[in-house]
Amino acid sequence: METLNLALTWVAMHGYWFVLAGIVAVLCVRNPEKRRPVVRVLLTVGAIIVGSIFLAAAYGKMKPLPGFAWSWPSVRTSLALFAMQVESYQILSPTAANKLAHFLPFFELFLGLWLVSSILRRWSALLASLVLCGFMIAIGYAYYHGLKIDCGCGIGPAEEAGPGALLRDGVRFLLPAVVVTLGSFWVRRTPDVAPAPQDATDAAQLESLR
Repeated sequence: METLNLALTWVAMHGYWFVLAGIVAVLCVRNPEKRRPVVRVLLTVGAIIVGSIFLAAAYGKMKPLPGFAWSWPSVRTSLALFAMQVESYQILSPTAANKLAHFLPFFELFLGLWLVSSILRRWSALLASLVLCGFMIAIGYAYYHGLKIDCGCGIGPAEEAGPGALLRDGVRFLLPAVVVTLGSFWVRRTPDVAPAPQDATDAAQLESLR
């Protein structure tokens, strides 16, 4: 499990480089007929990257404390500690914060698996983008009110809620999600470029020889 966590965390923290490289690659493809297949492949990989972000976040919130084996009681203990982090944002009541803390990791697990599956990718990516925007709004709220708290995202080393966390979440997490969302809707709305009929092509060639 720890190896899987390291792999997911690495992809979540560094996958945005692949997304940026993918954008450059798409811009370099001038032919619309060739660009569409490239975009489809890159969107599939991008969805896996965004899915890894949520899977890593879910794992980080649910993993047992050091020295404890995986079990439902140990997971509940980890969720109780996460509930304290949610409450520290001072946005929700203690009861609401506790309910959100017990719901969010399982929702992130579901959303991560949904993204990796690429089923209805445009909707899963859109939902992921909205969720990440919500996280960033909460971090901005905590920083604006002067709260010195851990952001509680569960990915990588702990980081205080503030400009650094906003920059990290914006570039490494939100950017890939938005790119996958826009690309998925573009592929859905843009019709395939059909090749010209052979007869029409022959006619055009004959006309050019006249």
